[in-house]
Amino acid sequence: MNATWEELFGGTGGTAPPGQPATMTLAGVPAPDSGGGGGDADLKADEGPWHQAGNTAGELRTSTTASLTDLDTANEGVSGGTAGFDSSAGLAEILGTWKARLGAVRDECGRLEGALKGAGLQFGEREAATKRKIAAEAPAPARKEG
Repeated sequence: MNATWEELFGGTGGTAPPGQPATMTLAGVPAPDSGGGGGDADLKADEGPWHQAGNTAGELRTSTTASLTDLDTANEGVSGGTAGFDSSAGLAEILGTWKARLGAVRDECGRLEGALKGAGLQFGEREAATKRKIAAEAPAPARKEG
């Protein structure tokens, strides 16, 4: 099978109108010269947003850790002060479930911080490698004679 793109997708059997060249789109974004409008057709991978999201997860981890400490501090002596009340057992149970939930949030934020920053680093490295590869494979500019 040695069919060209035009033979596969051009003409009456393909997606292009008869007599028009076949074009390729990525995720429905028309090619810049297709006249289809739309957004920026260039795919860009930038480390910045991923790193920023990782920082946000790290900040949330820090604040959740502080909240766990505050929760423990606020509940010091509560069991002694509520001894004999039916609510004492309920308060202990609630404290335990909140500590478990906040601990899970803290741990997940710690995991996400590393994962998001790592993804950003990988995107940045791949973007740089792709640019180097394109530059290395680009034909040399034609020299003017005369």
